[in-house]
Amino acid sequence: MKKYDRETGEAMKTIEEMIKELPAELQREVLDFVEFLTEKRARKKGRRLRQDWAGALREYRDQYTSLELQKKAMEWRGD
Repeated sequence: MKKYDRETGEAMKTIEEMIKELPAELQREVLDFVEFLTEKRARKKGRRLRQDWAGALREYRDQYTSLELQKKAMEWRGD
């Protein structure tokens, strides 16, 4: 089914029609790209921001400034 440009009234090609006009190797690239986009979208949906670290260094706030605490945390992690 063709779609029409509302401004010009001209028939526009569908994605399927445009893909069919491509050589086989480019059709494969389109398929690979669509699969990539699908996987990328699925990864974003399933990944939530973790904040289980929040407040973990609370006991040190009176001993260190935020910069010193950041450096200490990197030392403790081995960075």
